[in-house]
Amino acid sequence: MIIEKLERAVHILENSPEFAQLIPEVRSNLVMAKRDAQTIDDVAGIPGRITSAHGLPRAVAVPDFGASSHMARLVLGVMHYDPERRSALNIKYHPDLVEICRKLGLRVSSYDRSNEPEEVAKKEGSTISWGVKIAVENLNGAVPDIIYHHGAWGKEPMMVMVGMEVEELAEMAVCLAKLFISQKSKNYKP
Repeated sequence: MIIEKLERAVHILENSPEFAQLIPEVRSNLVMAKRDAQTIDDVAGIPGRITSAHGLPRAVAVPDFGASSHMARLVLGVMHYDPERRSALNIKYHPDLVEICRKLGLRVSSYDRSNEPEEVAKKEGSTISWGVKIAVENLNGAVPDIIYHHGAWGKEPMMVMVGMEVEELAEMAVCLAKLFISQKSKNYKP
């Protein structure tokens, strides 16, 4: 069931040339966890991620469990606060995207990687759960729909969309991409 949902969500993204504009340099991944997921192997994602080829989003491989440790850790961290929020998609950070998300009424929160405690930074994989914790605290315990950070030395700024269903996240990402492109064209000054 989860693999099939991911396949449908990937199809939505791959059929949106606009979504290619939101793919970060590190590429996107789309994940969904099993109910009561405890480990990375309980979370399905896209091996090799979603890239852009000839201006179109393309999944490198078919969805599989244990395919994305980074995004799996994020979803597991989110599920600690809200077990129903089992899906996530990372997209590139842009201040206009943050503004669009806020105007749409999405709950947006962030964390500053420069405030990351040294003991967290030293432990591989700890930044993500720390970032989720800070983002949730910034919303007084509410789980954000969007979590972002401005990056750090050697780390690309990033936004992550969080939700219950991967198909809904994919549809929202396509909507954001279209609004982002529309806003960019309005702000264009030759």
